Amino acid sequence: MPRITVGTENGAPIEIHYEDHGSGQPVVLIHGYPLNGNSWERQERELLAAGYRCVSYDRRGFGRSSQPTVGYDYDTFAADLSALLEHLDLRDVVLCGFSMGTGEVTRYLGRYGSARVSKAALFGVIPPFLLKTEDNPEGVDGQVFEDIKAAIVTDRYAFFKGFLDNFNNVDVLAPDRISDQAWQASFNVAVGSSPYASFAVVDTWLTDFRADLPKIDVPTLVMHGTADRILPFEATAARLSDLIADVTVVPVEGGPHNIGWTHPDEVNGALLGFLAGATAALTSAA
Repeated sequence: MPRITVGTENGAPIEIHYEDHGSGQPVVLIHGYPLNGNSWERQERELLAAGYRCVSYDRRGFGRSSQPTVGYDYDTFAADLSALLEHLDLRDVVLCGFSMGTGEVTRYLGRYGSARVSKAALFGVIPPFLLKTEDNPEGVDGQVFEDIKAAIVTDRYAFFKGFLDNFNNVDVLAPDRISDQAWQASFNVAVGSSPYASFAVVDTWLTDFRADLPKIDVPTLVMHGTADRILPFEATAARLSDLIADVTVVPVEGGPHNIGWTHPDEVNGALLGFLAGATAALTSAA
């Protein structure tokens, strides 16, 4: 399995597993919580068929990457991404992030700039700043995240059941858009993640990206479900038009958090159009 070393813990290497397939302009796919790089399968298939090179990787603590107890913050996550781009010497890159992965894209561009990057695509976004504060009244009350951490500590497996139900809006969209088998596959991946990481990353969801967003100087596509129960549309995607210079926000009407799986035709069509330069034609996906 292809891996790169991005650090150490107690003398043992911290390794990031990645997959690198196809040729052409590279598209780097950064997964959401609590999944792994394979969660992009419905996008990767179409991207490869359209002639793009697809690079996906598993965030530290998840999938086939190492499961350390250090480095669960967006500065480190962005450094891991940077190490991968440099290792593969990727240029003219399209960075595609889903959920937590949108934080990597945002922090990477805010910290490292766009010398290697030509475009960004963000799905089910976590920026600009999820926590409700005096200067961020649109955010979510902090007790919500304390309750999430408490639920993980009490019974991580039961937590994942409820989380993935809301991740996919199964009460509305199953079985037509999310089968029992697809749900179970996601659950299997989730419970295989590091127990430490699955708890530790909750605090990273409260990262303030407002200083990073104005530094994004590449065309950016944002797609987000209007029925997202994990990251509410109004608290996240709806606010980005005022914070990113060149951004196209595409609401997916009735879409849950996991739009890449439940609404692949809408997501893939918009993504391929964006990559081909058809941004002006993108408005909404019903």
